[in-house]
Amino acid sequence: MRLSRSGYKVHSENFVVISKTSDHAESRVGITVSGKVGNSVIRNRIKRQVREFFRRRRAVLPQAVDFLVIARKSAVNLPSRLLNDELAKSFSPQRGRRTV
Repeated sequence: MRLSRSGYKVHSENFVVISKTSDHAESRVGITVSGKVGNSVIRNRIKRQVREFFRRRRAVLPQAVDFLVIARKSAVNLPSRLLNDELAKSFSPQRGRRTV
C-alpha cells in the first residue's frame, strides 16, 4: 500500500510500473493483474512473463528498489517480445518519472 501511495509511477500503454527505494538489499517485484484483464489462464500468463522479465534483468536493475507492475486490459494480446520491450522502458531509470 505504501508503494502505490508514495512511489514513482511510470505509465505505458499496457502497464503501470510503480517504484520506490526499500530497506531490503535486493530489488523486489509485485505484480497485479485484475480479473477485468481476463480469466485465470490469461492473468497467470501475464504474471509469468513479468516475473521472467524481472528474473532476467534483476542484475541490471537498481538495487534496493521495490517495483509494482500493474497490467492493463490491453496487455492480454501483447507478444512476449513487445511485453519485454515495454517493461524495459518502464523499468529504465532514465525514463521520466513523476511522484504520486
